[in-house]
Amino acid sequence: MITISTCMIVKNEERLLARCLECVRVFSDEIIIVDTGSTDRTKEIATGYTDKIYDFQWVNDFSAARNFSFSKATKEYIYVADADEVIDDENIRQILDLKKVLLPEIDIVQMYYANQLEFGTTYNYDKEYRPKLVKRLRQFIWQDPLHETIKLEPVIYDSDIAIIHKPHESHSARDFANLQSMTESGAVLSPKLNVMYAKELFIAGEAKDFLAAKNYFVRLSERVLREDELRAVQCVLVRCGVLEKDAHFILREALKHMANGDGCSEVCTCLGQYYEELGEYGEAVIWYYNGVYEAQSELSLKYSREIPLQGLIRCYQALGNREQAAYYAEELEKTI
Repeated sequence: MITISTCMIVKNEERLLARCLECVRVFSDEIIIVDTGSTDRTKEIATGYTDKIYDFQWVNDFSAARNFSFSKATKEYIYVADADEVIDDENIRQILDLKKVLLPEIDIVQMYYANQLEFGTTYNYDKEYRPKLVKRLRQFIWQDPLHETIKLEPVIYDSDIAIIHKPHESHSARDFANLQSMTESGAVLSPKLNVMYAKELFIAGEAKDFLAAKNYFVRLSERVLREDELRAVQCVLVRCGVLEKDAHFILREALKHMANGDGCSEVCTCLGQYYEELGEYGEAVIWYYNGVYEAQSELSLKYSREIPLQGLIRCYQALGNREQAAYYAEELEKTI
């Protein structure tokens, strides 16, 4: 049977921490709590579950805090937990069963991260795989009988275990503040984080968040980017153009986006918003329709469902077409 260290980084989680620890204590052989500056009862609550509680000075870097927590682990595998997670009895049982049978060659166990859409996360799926259980010390082995080489790719097992994400509030404001601070300091984010930033904006961003991010995304657009990163950047810039009512800027960025592949729902819906604000409802209908039925969402499902459907309803009402407005109202009900 394998042994498991559960590693957590926390700050001011007194409302949620015990709920999470009640779950993970069942299968954990040790629990590591790294506190990044709590001012509430977080550490006091943690003492009821472990004596391995460490302070870490927050440096605006979640990876640094995670790495510190991993450095304190001593068991064979590390389970990565957040305070806003819940595991039901059936999935706890599956983890206990997994401990008994996990093959030693497996480096990473992925588990479903569920209940995503309810809380406006940066993933367009209600559940998706995340690496949750990882081998603490990985052994490198040689492979191939000739021209031998070190095996670099980890062995990953996709389990059926589901972890429920149940925060008490959205983290978007915190995330925007961190991202804006990093980009204003001149930092260039990784391609993955650039796409995640764009997703955060479309899922939870307000107008001020888009406009605060505009200069950074303009600078990004002038660099050589991978395709998904470039398309995400163009989506953000089109949205900024709509907010600023800058027709030339919208046209420039939207045309580049279309030339780079099929137009996505985010760009189509933004164009619908632009024409609706001008009172050109017929043009707005065309783009809202494309946002729902002719394009695919890349950053936020809202831009291929609720937002363009709501736009179609408003535009047909403005055009005096009650029948079409009612039809799209029924379509909207199906998506909720």
